[in-house]
Amino acid sequence: MLVATRSVGKLRELLPLFAAEGVEVETLDDAGLAASVEEDTLEAYETFEANALAKARWFHAQSGGRLVVADDSGLMVDALGGAPGVRSKRWSNRADLDGVALDHANNAHLQSMLTRAEAVGQSDRSARYVCAAAAVWSGGECVVRGTTEGAITRVASGDGGFGYDPYFVSDVLGLSFAMATRDAKSAISHRGRAFAALVAMLRDRGVLHSSGGMPGDG
Repeated sequence: MLVATRSVGKLRELLPLFAAEGVEVETLDDAGLAASVEEDTLEAYETFEANALAKARWFHAQSGGRLVVADDSGLMVDALGGAPGVRSKRWSNRADLDGVALDHANNAHLQSMLTRAEAVGQSDRSARYVCAAAAVWSGGECVVRGTTEGAITRVASGDGGFGYDPYFVSDVLGLSFAMATRDAKSAISHRGRAFAALVAMLRDRGVLHSSGGMPGDG
């Protein structure tokens, strides 16, 4: 199974999850699929599900018809009307940044927007992470959603995770995702829930076997 993401942070979470499920996977680098400018245009839709399916379909075609899984995920904050949502990765509009620097810019913008919301009486900092995980194979496709609830703090805590994790305090764990261990986060995270459900669905449909292989015809 091909995992269609170039995010190092996502791979750190997903590869152990698939290993625990007994699923053999390859990354895009493993498969020799070099990055292309077209990849930056795939997430052009207004829902996580549509974006995840767009990525999975594209890499399914690029890989010669392999079973491909992909996701689109983001943060939704109640006081901001569900923003940043599908624009979570580039919410700060800093196209010149990537990686940790982009995370810092996005988090600074998040805090600025929440300060503005509080000034007009929107003080609720409730939020949720959302992940849509999609699979495409020869003859079919599916997509599932996973969510996890929490709240956005004013001060960052922890040095793990990525994205908005230092400011997202999980309702279940009572600490930020950046403070949580990988296993604790994976068990209740939006991405962990979505991909666990996706693997179960693929097995129920006979697409995926415990060895990671596919039936002869998909």
